[in-house]
Amino acid sequence: MKQKVLVTRDVFDEVIAYLLNHFDVIANPEDDAWDQETIAGKLADCDGVMTSLTDRVDAELLAHAPRLKVVSNIAVGYNNIDIAACTARGVMVTNTPGVLTESTADFAWALLLATARRITEAEAWLRRGEWTRWQLKQFLGVDVHGANLGILGMGRIGQAIAKRARGFNMTIRYHNRGRLPPDTEQAIGAAYDERDALLEWADFLILSVPYSRETHHLIGREELWKMKSSAILVNIARGGVVDDAALVEALETRRILAAGLDVYENEPMLHPGLVRVSNVVLSPHIGSSTRSTRLAMAMMAARNLVAALTSGSPENLVNPESVER
Repeated sequence: MKQKVLVTRDVFDEVIAYLLNHFDVIANPEDDAWDQETIAGKLADCDGVMTSLTDRVDAELLAHAPRLKVVSNIAVGYNNIDIAACTARGVMVTNTPGVLTESTADFAWALLLATARRITEAEAWLRRGEWTRWQLKQFLGVDVHGANLGILGMGRIGQAIAKRARGFNMTIRYHNRGRLPPDTEQAIGAAYDERDALLEWADFLILSVPYSRETHHLIGREELWKMKSSAILVNIARGGVVDDAALVEALETRRILAAGLDVYENEPMLHPGLVRVSNVVLSPHIGSSTRSTRLAMAMMAARNLVAALTSGSPENLVNPESVER
């Protein structure tokens, strides 16, 4: 008798076909956003589950899944999963690191450039039929080339962003929990700086940190007020890293020039002020959303699921202590 796995959201046909070679699969091709009660009911006799970053896996859910051995998250981050609760139950948790680095770094630059040059604001104006003549001072933006780029969080994605910045002849500084080795700093052309000094120095500040209790509201009112009034903030990290209410205040009062956001607190709900202000570029958490990258993420999650339920040693295991339990 095959083991049974649950896939909580719609994924690619290739992924389901791969899983069907190994398991009985409960899929969600309609991509319904199941609530916790529905997921709990479907997990009752499942050995594994493939989750998305919107699915909350906590002790209460685990209590309804006595057979569950692995949670395979289709994401690099796993703040939607209670790791301690999973470990206590002997449930393996896996993620999908590395595969989305380049696409997300590309998108950080898409947001930065669109914000600096006011692309979405200008397009909306054009679509409303308000463009009637050329003007010298029309939608004046700010130059990216030669500017100061600050990166908060210099992991894989941060380093990929820094490499791209060299093509714009930018001066690059970063802050991280730990300083990078000198040869890595030299390779990406970035210098280490203390966080407050970085905030005060940057013309553009890109956030690329994981979300955790320690990084919750890492950028709040105090930090925003340390930035230049001409600075632009770009967040591709996670919602909650920025205090959205404080950011709205900073944008409304022009305490900073503008922001480009792909992630939000309480997404998909937005702080209403973000929709109201014009000096922000908004995208719906699509930083890694190319077909090749999202397919690679889902296939990695599927391989993690298969490895966990066959060999017991998936490649991207977040909580190795669970295996001992």
